[in-house]
Amino acid sequence: MTTLEHPDDHSMSFGDHLEDLRRRLFWAAAVPLPLAIVIFLFSDPIIEMLYQPLDPILESFQLPRRLQALGPAEVLVIKLKLSLIAAAVIAAPWILWQAWLFVRPGLYKHEQRFVYFLVPGSTVLTFTGLSLMYFVMLPLMLRILVLFGTSLHLGGAAAMDPRIAAAIEGSPDIRIRLADPEAPSPGDIWLRWPQMEMYVAVVGDDPDAAAAVEILRVPTPSGSIISQEFRLTTYINFVLLLMLGIAVAFQMPLVILLMGWMGLVSEKELRAKRKYAFFACAATAAVITPADAMSMIVMMIPLVALYELSILLLIIVPASRVAEGTLLQRRRKRH
Repeated sequence: MTTLEHPDDHSMSFGDHLEDLRRRLFWAAAVPLPLAIVIFLFSDPIIEMLYQPLDPILESFQLPRRLQALGPAEVLVIKLKLSLIAAAVIAAPWILWQAWLFVRPGLYKHEQRFVYFLVPGSTVLTFTGLSLMYFVMLPLMLRILVLFGTSLHLGGAAAMDPRIAAAIEGSPDIRIRLADPEAPSPGDIWLRWPQMEMYVAVVGDDPDAAAAVEILRVPTPSGSIISQEFRLTTYINFVLLLMLGIAVAFQMPLVILLMGWMGLVSEKELRAKRKYAFFACAATAAVITPADAMSMIVMMIPLVALYELSILLLIIVPASRVAEGTLLQRRRKRH
């Protein structure tokens, strides 16, 4: 299709618009629907991929490593649901391309340049947010949520090494670390993040090496009054809703950038209202994540970073340079 300098150069009747819309909807559905059928035949790896972050957590808490299906059609329904969602995600570039072919004739050439910037930017932000959710946030949230259930237990404390109990009583200071310290001293206690596992350094019980330091893991409380077995549909819906919320939240820089291009906000206003923006980020993180402080903090940090990215984009990608098409040209001249 030829790129038009002016929308008035391409006139269509109302009937022609409807016919063009019908054709674009047909072609937009021509790819994802057959693709969903193919994905359904190989849907097991998708369920295994979504289950993977939960499996090591169930194992560490000595819980049943399985998901329950409480109805005869539950597995079939969840496979159909995942197949349709996966097909829509994979075919999203094709669907967006058909939508672009429908609206492009009605846009000025300088308006089209904004779309060329926003669509790739949205793709990158979505992929970044989903990667952060799957590899960092989801394992942490699941571990904290499972920990809430195991905190209610009958009887006394779980049996543990007396040296661990003595170290916990004598050293209440617990530090959060990504890995074990290189040279721990007896009595040191740390929480390994994001696994949320507690370790204690004690004096080794080997008589030939009395000064040696031994690292012991604090056992998980046993005898919980809550039997935690997760349902397949509930768990998959939890993961999908979390993915949707994070994908939408990570579009914040482009939304603010678009508002800046429209003259609704400016870089100076965004800097002046940082404290209100940080409060909004905290509120958004509290809504998206489960009700625990650690998950909220982990979500709030990238949201604050995205807000700062919005300010940076308003500086380096002004509307005038995008409309004129000189953004990349100036960079090429520098090189």
